Amino acid sequence: MSVALLWVVLPISEVTNSIAFLEPVREGSRLLDSSRFVGRGKNCLCNGRLEKGKQQRWNSGYLNGDSRNCCLGGSRLKNRGKFSVIPNVVVSPAGEIAMSSEQKVYDVVLKQAALVNRQLRSREDWDVKPDIVLPGNLNILSEAYDRCGEVCAEYAQTFYLGTMLMTPERRRAIWAIYVWCRRTDELVDGPNASHITPTALDRWEARLEDVFRGRPFDMLDAALSDTVSKFPVDIQPFRDMIEGMRMDLKKSRYKNFDELYLYCYYVAGTVGLMSVPVMGIAPESKATVESVYNAALALGIANQLTNILRDVGEDATRGRIYLPQDELAQAGLSDEDIFAGKVTDQWRNFMKQQMKRARKFFDEAEKGVTELNSASRWPVWASLLLYRQILDEIEANDYNNFDRRAYVSKPKKLLALPMAYAKSLVPPRTSSTLAKGMS
Repeated sequence: MSVALLWVVLPISEVTNSIAFLEPVREGSRLLDSSRFVGRGKNCLCNGRLEKGKQQRWNSGYLNGDSRNCCLGGSRLKNRGKFSVIPNVVVSPAGEIAMSSEQKVYDVVLKQAALVNRQLRSREDWDVKPDIVLPGNLNILSEAYDRCGEVCAEYAQTFYLGTMLMTPERRRAIWAIYVWCRRTDELVDGPNASHITPTALDRWEARLEDVFRGRPFDMLDAALSDTVSKFPVDIQPFRDMIEGMRMDLKKSRYKNFDELYLYCYYVAGTVGLMSVPVMGIAPESKATVESVYNAALALGIANQLTNILRDVGEDATRGRIYLPQDELAQAGLSDEDIFAGKVTDQWRNFMKQQMKRARKFFDEAEKGVTELNSASRWPVWASLLLYRQILDEIEANDYNNFDRRAYVSKPKKLLALPMAYAKSLVPPRTSSTLAKGMS
């Protein structure tokens, strides 16, 4: 299942081509080689150090390090803002209390917001720190960021154009995050997906830890390592995205929306949490940091739900059903109906309810886009408006998402861009209405 790389990018699944790794991932005796995306420069990264003037050859050994599994929650922060996501717990028949998916994600949101709040209190106020100095580094970082930009331009043209309005530092950082997310998604959705196991994901996570410690493996890693050294970006959303890839390896059904919500957070909501620290909140905004993060999360969830509804037929061919099983049963539907691919009144009614939920998340996301830094709003608005139109196209196809793919035509995309730009010019609210509106 391709993820919705938002809130700053257009869908991965819109692109049929794929991005591979500069650093091959080994599975047993098999080496998953994907060196076709190696940069063209003459600088080289050897054993995590940047060296100049050597022929470009990347470390192709094992990704050393033990398995690091993701752990959500644990935040003890008090909620200073109001959220539409209501924390709750689930009590089992045996009297055991289990944390719901919304509560788990809520705790992560609080943690990310607290990180930014600490920076604001230290008066750095979204200022970009100087470039990190790596051994032997003269031109490699510039080359690394340029390569990230090339990847974005190739696979997400509309998004790439939107980032050109950002400051150079923010633009390059968003490119670096985008590329890492694509590479991560390619592990389970790319040409080598059939060879990827949980062990490979453990090694990818160990490599992520090294990136955050300033020990990149390759050129694209170096760009991300530099980015996280400048902005208050936390590692947890990155770990959580990898956890979403683990779910795709072992899970093909979701018994209720609580399970599906957690999956949507892992593979798409995380991108919003990664991106807000880079995009920045407008200095004049009166919204709480928590509420802006919550809006970013909502957009990621909305986009992934839209992906799911658009790709029902495609996913079914791979034996996957990303729809709440209990809600299918309530609508009088079953897995067999999905595999049969027949549009019935029951299916139409079911789809209407699913799309209503997705639109509610879009509505919630809209409340936060205006609070972003002015130069960061356009790509977010463009993505939101274009993705929301996919739901309209599903309706236009009479809810046939089994063998008809809903897509937004190029003329409609072109019309959406000036509308998104006009919305990006609207300044933030002068009162804390965002927090109130999301309560």
